[in-house]
Amino acid sequence: TVQYAATPSNIQQYPTVSTDKMAIGVALIGSGIFATEQHLPAIEATPILQLKAIFSRSLVAATTLATVAKGDVDTYADDNDGKDYAALLARSDITAVIIALPINVQPAYIEAALAAGKHVLSEKPIANDVEAAEKLIHFYTALKEKGNKATWGIAENFRFLEPFQFASQEIEKLGGVVGFRVKVFQHVKAGTKYFETEWRKTPSHQGGFLLDGGVHFTAGTRLLLGANNRPSSLSAYTALLQPHLPPIDTVNSIWQTTKGISGTVQISFGTSLSGDEYTIACSDGSVTVSRDTVTVRTGEEKDGNQTSTVFTGGGSGVKAEVKAWAEGLEAGKENTLQSPAAALADLELLEAMLKSGEGEGVKVVLTRQEA
Repeated sequence: TVQYAATPSNIQQYPTVSTDKMAIGVALIGSGIFATEQHLPAIEATPILQLKAIFSRSLVAATTLATVAKGDVDTYADDNDGKDYAALLARSDITAVIIALPINVQPAYIEAALAAGKHVLSEKPIANDVEAAEKLIHFYTALKEKGNKATWGIAENFRFLEPFQFASQEIEKLGGVVGFRVKVFQHVKAGTKYFETEWRKTPSHQGGFLLDGGVHFTAGTRLLLGANNRPSSLSAYTALLQPHLPPIDTVNSIWQTTKGISGTVQISFGTSLSGDEYTIACSDGSVTVSRDTVTVRTGEEKDGNQTSTVFTGGGSGVKAEVKAWAEGLEAGKENTLQSPAAALADLELLEAMLKSGEGEGVKVVLTRQEA
C-alpha cells in the first residue's frame, strides 16, 4: 500500500497569489452543520479570503457561529433590524459570498447576491429540481449578457476529492471503459445530527436524503466515467426502506452511456449494508475508489495484479474547493469543476433516477450531460 498526498495534476490550478495583494472580502451565508464544520474552516484556511460577515436567517445562529470564527466578524440575519441580507449585500468590502442554506431556500439568495454583483459559491445541489436549476442558470446568463461581472460556482466537493481525481487519471491509462458498478450504502438513523436538521427530517424537496446526498455520488460517477462516457439514459427502481426517511431512501439503477456501455448505480440511506465502492472496468484493467483508497488492477480482476493507494489528510475536499474558487476569483477565471452546467448534469441524473422509479423502471433519456 502506497501513501500518497500530492495534489493530482488534473485539479484546475491557478498561479500562486502574492501575499501582498488585498484579501477578497467574503461572507458566509448560512450557519448550519456544513457551514460550521466545513465552510468556516475552509475560508479561514484560505489566505486570500477574509471573512467579513456571517448571515443566518436567525440572529442567534449567526452570532453563535461568529463567536467561533477568527477575528471580528459582523452578523446579519432576517430578524436583525437594519442588518439583514440586503444590508450585507450592500457592503462594498464584501465581493463574494459562500451560500450553504437548505435546498429550497438557496435560489432566492443566489439570485439576490448575483444581482448585487457578488461572486457566489453555492452548495450543491444546484437547485431542488432540473426546472428550478435551469431557471437559475437562465437568470445568471441574462445578468452576464447585461454586463454583470459576478460569477457563480457550485460547491461539489467530490470533484475535489484526491482519490477521485487520482482514479480518473488511472482510468485513462487502462483503455476504454467497458462497464461500471457503483454501490453507496449506509443507514441514516433517527437522532443523528444531519437527520435532526428540520429541513432534512421533513423534506419539501424531491428525494429527501437521496437528493441531498445523492448528487455527490452522481458527480463522483460522472468524474470517473469521463468526458468520453457521458450517461445517455437510465432506468431505476426506488423504495422507502426506513419510514423516517421519506419520501424514498433507496435507488437501484442501470445507466447507459453514449458509447452503449452500461453499468449499475445503487444508493441507499436506509439499508443494513454499508460502505461505498465505485468500480470502473476498462479494457486493460479496472479501478476502484472506496473512501480514501484507490485500487488499480491490470488485467482481469481475478488475476490479482493490483496496487492500492491510500490518500491521507485530504479531508472532505471542501478546503480544496474553496481554495480553488478563491484562486479563480483572484485570477479572473471560473473553475470548470464548479460550473453550473456540471452541477445541472449531476442533478439531472439524480432526478432521472427518481422519475424512473416513479414509473417502475421506465427508461429516462438524459439531455444535459455534456458538461
